[in-house]
Amino acid sequence: MKIYGLVQDSIVDGPGFRFGCFVQGCPHNCPGCHNPDSHDPAGGTEMSVEEVARELLKNPMTDGLTLSGGEPFAQPEECLRLAKIAHEHGLNVWSYSGWTFEHLRDGGTEAQKALLAEVDVLVDGPFVLAERSLTLPFRGSRNQRLIDVKASLAAGETVIRPD
Repeated sequence: MKIYGLVQDSIVDGPGFRFGCFVQGCPHNCPGCHNPDSHDPAGGTEMSVEEVARELLKNPMTDGLTLSGGEPFAQPEECLRLAKIAHEHGLNVWSYSGWTFEHLRDGGTEAQKALLAEVDVLVDGPFVLAERSLTLPFRGSRNQRLIDVKASLAAGETVIRPD
């Protein structure tokens, strides 16, 4: 698994104290991205899913795992394994993606669809600099949505989570 960085006790990547797993590699290259060094898939540090999981589980105060990046859906198999470990330990899972929920659900690979099904909340869509806002909880631009993935998959339509 290619990792850009790991963060304990994040309070900006979802509710509560979160473990942020920032993966390396992103095909979107959004202008104004706050993690541009995470774009190059050749960068970062190689870690096993088990090594990342050990870091995730070190802090008993952690409320959830947030997969960010880079683009977590560019490493779907590894992120899926990590998300399953988080759920096995009672943690919720959020993920950011430059792809929309609908794209991942309808046009994603089987591995991307499996990861999507394991995520509780998806913050979707590319960062758009012209839509940037520092007042939105848990997202950087107004076009991005907080998707309740489980409810959306069950309903067969996109269910937006309230702020």
